[in-house]
Amino acid sequence: MEKSLNAYIREQFQLKEVDIRTYSPLALAYIGDGVFDLIIRSVVVDGGNIGVNRMHQRTSHIVKAQTQSKMAEKLQAFFTEEERNIYRRGKNANASTRAKNATLADYHRATGLEAVFGYLYLNDRFDRILFLVQEGIAQIKERI
Repeated sequence: MEKSLNAYIREQFQLKEVDIRTYSPLALAYIGDGVFDLIIRSVVVDGGNIGVNRMHQRTSHIVKAQTQSKMAEKLQAFFTEEERNIYRRGKNANASTRAKNATLADYHRATGLEAVFGYLYLNDRFDRILFLVQEGIAQIKERI
């Protein structure tokens, strides 16, 4: 079985194992934001050889807080109990920064969703992340 990206990074950089339950919801959201961005960028790049500015526009439209907030609302029915708890913790976390072009409610929901992605990534559940991303995009009827 192939190693997950997370496991490979940990091995290559000789990082110690950390109990994921000790991470703050904002730390989970931080890594989840990067994972989500990488997935969307991968899909956009695979969509054809277009200009970098156009790739950035397509990616930005999906990864912005407003779109993530819509996805989070639609994905509630698909979350496991564990994911719901992580989402709630992320949504309720008190972040010191705010999104530039989003409401506070959108920002909190997006942070909750990113926390779920981060939690799943750190648990090597990339299959589950991809399911949720695909389902979320389908539910909000967005095209990448």
